[in-house]
Amino acid sequence: MAESVWTDIGSADDLRQAPVTRVRAGDKEVAVTFRDGVFGVISNTCNHVGGPLGEGRLDGDYIVCPWHNWKYHRCSGQGEPGSEQDFVPSYPVKVESGRVLVDTASVTKRVRTPSAPHPLARDVVRAPGPLRLLGLSTTAMDAANPRFSGSDHVLAAAVKAAAGMGAETRTIRLNDLSFRHCEGYYSKAARACTWPCSITLMDPHDQMEPVYEALVHWADAVIVATPIRWGAASSLYFKMAERLNCIQNAITVRNRVLIRNKVAGFIIIGGQDNIQAVAGQMLGFFGELGYLFPQFPYIAHSRGWSHEDMENNVKAVANSEELKKGAEELAGRCLSLAGKLIAADEAPSAIERGGRKANPV
Repeated sequence: MAESVWTDIGSADDLRQAPVTRVRAGDKEVAVTFRDGVFGVISNTCNHVGGPLGEGRLDGDYIVCPWHNWKYHRCSGQGEPGSEQDFVPSYPVKVESGRVLVDTASVTKRVRTPSAPHPLARDVVRAPGPLRLLGLSTTAMDAANPRFSGSDHVLAAAVKAAAGMGAETRTIRLNDLSFRHCEGYYSKAARACTWPCSITLMDPHDQMEPVYEALVHWADAVIVATPIRWGAASSLYFKMAERLNCIQNAITVRNRVLIRNKVAGFIIIGGQDNIQAVAGQMLGFFGELGYLFPQFPYIAHSRGWSHEDMENNVKAVANSEELKKGAEELAGRCLSLAGKLIAADEAPSAIERGGRKANPV
């Protein structure tokens, strides 16, 4: 057994002032707790994705990680009931002459219980088969009292046209899914925003998983349809977009590009104007996720501020052959570009063909 190395980590009076404190013990960061007259010291690093336990809170005798709410006993480092096989390192602690001392040589071992990776965490490999197009509806409405949706109507024409071109198609309506708002894990730390999404990992009832699965693993092309709501895309679009930040953040924290050689197009339908601003946000956001765009990447309709007679706007969209044709052509442009990207990606390199590549500059 290693000889004890007692390290002074601070004044007992000072460390009693807060239930949880993050301090250094030699070259280690630890989480110090004080409750019912007793100090506890465990590692500052959570087993999950390394969250700082010393910045968490106490729930009884358990420290709650501030990133994703994992819990460990404040003295033993053992995981909460249901996760008793997990341990973060714990340290012997004592108080002498008003100072808190930690034995850094007698630390316990960290134990992580192996668990199967989430299905979304698998490598992104395009399965063989025809081109695949996803129609993604962001219209919000009362399901019990449905109404006509111009953006859904035009999206349906695009998806039908894609199927007629031989593509596999799916349609996801965000209005049919129950999923939580983004809860700002990135605001705590970049590494706290994980792929798969932290909420998806924690909450089996959250229904963003079909969206992630389709965008990252299934679709070669996606057409996103939205109405205009007070000069912006729909509230459901932004609710989804915030949850898609985990895809982009995988590049930031892991250098892992999840969206590659995929195409996006957009359908924007509004009773009022501001089409270009809505399209600009969508192009910018999906570009950051990794999507590429065909020439003329969106189609749109608006009658401007002077037309508040929405019943006539509904008729205009429902009966518009021009919008239907535009949707069909948008689907064609998206599939055409997706096909070219896939073909280029699957083409053998010059070395594989027995040729020679130019020397790098």
